[in-house]
Amino acid sequence: MSTSSERTAIVTGASSGIGRATAEALVRAGYTVFGTSRKDGDSPAQVSMLTCDVTDGDSVSALVSTVLAQTGRIDLLVNNAGVGLLGGAEEFSIPQVQALFDVNLFGVIRMTNAVLPSMRQRGQGRIINIGSILGLVPAPYSAHYSAVKHALEGYSESLDHELRAFNIRVSVIEPAFVRTVFDQNGIEPDSQLKEYDEARAGFKALLGDVMPKADLPEVVAAVVVKAASDARPQHRYTAGKAARQISILRRFAPAGIFDKSLRKQFRLPA
Repeated sequence: MSTSSERTAIVTGASSGIGRATAEALVRAGYTVFGTSRKDGDSPAQVSMLTCDVTDGDSVSALVSTVLAQTGRIDLLVNNAGVGLLGGAEEFSIPQVQALFDVNLFGVIRMTNAVLPSMRQRGQGRIINIGSILGLVPAPYSAHYSAVKHALEGYSESLDHELRAFNIRVSVIEPAFVRTVFDQNGIEPDSQLKEYDEARAGFKALLGDVMPKADLPEVVAAVVVKAASDARPQHRYTAGKAARQISILRRFAPAGIFDKSLRKQFRLPA
């Protein structure tokens, strides 16, 4: 990678939460940082905020062109912009699920395709995708969100193999619960079914218990900086104690024990 004073980074969804903390951490690490949001708003310190809709190819192209015109290079792309769906899988309409994938997966692909030509031309670059521990461990009432994060993991690892010949590496960050407004802003189902009322209330109560003790966005941001600077980047980085514990259990605990533990965690009947 280039010297710290010259490095340029783009962070999508940088107006709040993980994206904002990441943009600020990258500034401290020496990057010139461009953050994106769908609407004008408050800007993180020393971050140039630009409007971009990752579901719009023209908007993505305009963003990348603006950054290249100002700096001549893009060393790091952090794909953070995303939305969530929380509820029973059958409660969500197909258009809702398609909209989720359009932001959380196809938005990543649009941004990645837009920055790759300049990265390949320069022979270096890093792409870091903000995934989730749900890309490793599916959770109840998060079926579609788990599905899109699993897809992101497969896309990222495959892409990393393809791009190493150009000295470009791709990594995924896997946080668990993070203290942001993300869960509060989750999209409600088009068709709430009374059969899920009790389970939905239980899941929201679980979030109410967990979120005050969840990791701060700065924990994830620190892992992003590490992934961006590692000489030998990993495919996956867990972020936070809970994510590390879940990852270890998933890999080494017998399936039956893990299943029982997961259902207990989510307050489901045995």
